[in-house]
Amino acid sequence: MGEDKRFGAVVALAQGMAAARTQRESWRAAALGACRALDGSFAALSVWERDLGRLRVLVNVGECTPDEEEFPEAEAYPVHQFPEITEFLHERWAGGGGPNAWVETADGLAAGRPGYLHQRVAALRRRGRGSCVVAPVVLHGRAWGELYVARPAGAPDLGRADADFATVLAAVVAAGLAQTERLEEARRLAYTDSLTGLANRRAVDERLDEAIDLHRREGVVVSLVVCDLNGLKRVNDTRGHAVGDRLLERFGSVLSLCGAMLPGALAARLGGDEFCLLVVGPPADDVVKAADELCRRAAELELGEGVACGIASTAEAIGPVRCARRLFRLADAAQYRAKAVRADRPVVAGREGPGDPVMRLADAPAPERPERRSFRGRPL
Repeated sequence: MGEDKRFGAVVALAQGMAAARTQRESWRAAALGACRALDGSFAALSVWERDLGRLRVLVNVGECTPDEEEFPEAEAYPVHQFPEITEFLHERWAGGGGPNAWVETADGLAAGRPGYLHQRVAALRRRGRGSCVVAPVVLHGRAWGELYVARPAGAPDLGRADADFATVLAAVVAAGLAQTERLEEARRLAYTDSLTGLANRRAVDERLDEAIDLHRREGVVVSLVVCDLNGLKRVNDTRGHAVGDRLLERFGSVLSLCGAMLPGALAARLGGDEFCLLVVGPPADDVVKAADELCRRAAELELGEGVACGIASTAEAIGPVRCARRLFRLADAAQYRAKAVRADRPVVAGREGPGDPVMRLADAPAPERPERRSFRGRPL
């Protein structure tokens, strides 16, 4: 391959990873870019999990065999099966050696590094491949994993020049992975409450919109639990905001624990002393049961005064729910009702029949209804 073609391949690999929106897309772009750059028929990107002593495959691309999935759930290999990894991790790398790639063939000879008759050679033969190049990936100054590219039996074997080029490609992959990590972290921070570690209001807004769309298309049950932690202002005024923050953190842990009772529930802090659980799929009675447990545990929190909890579910007699704003308004009205009557159990919108005070509150004209929060900037 000429210099211009190789330069173009490096640029294409970098561009592919830069365009990725998720970690999986980034892994796939890395493997595909390397496979094309080296005229391979198959490529994989794997991570070295030191704590588990194994090499775990993240993605396979190209001509996969039946036992190779694109994004395998459990394809991993003990490090002791790969002596060169041990050498790289504990000898060459620790001793200041560089992350140089090497080549192996189905004949069992490694170009420039002969003598490795191990699992990779057996795998090449078993899968009908003639040669492969293995390039360590170094991220943040540490050995992170490896890039693997293979050619089929009968194709020209990969050689020393290919190994040198693979070393360059692995460095480009490492830079792309670092960028993806930064983007993932920025995305996580954008949707996470910094104090409690729960989801934040932005995450709830987006997930609730998606859930209501799913409800309208397929009739999936969507439930929203809105909570107001009682006594936070008193704690802040008498004990200080640091103690108040600890109360918020502890309640956040309780909310997360109770949310785990409901598959796929999203636990979030809306802001201040207001929290919620967004539940898609489970029956309303299961949501009420989890909210009951939440109220019980919140009442036992030191310094706290329990929680006012309101629930709105599309499975209840609340009429059509055509938008996220409607469900939020009903859950908020139920929570306001729970606070007004000092209920120690959740109040559920629609469960008190035609004269349900929650429904009246939610449907009251704006001047008659307490404006407690806004949804996407609009009054509820």
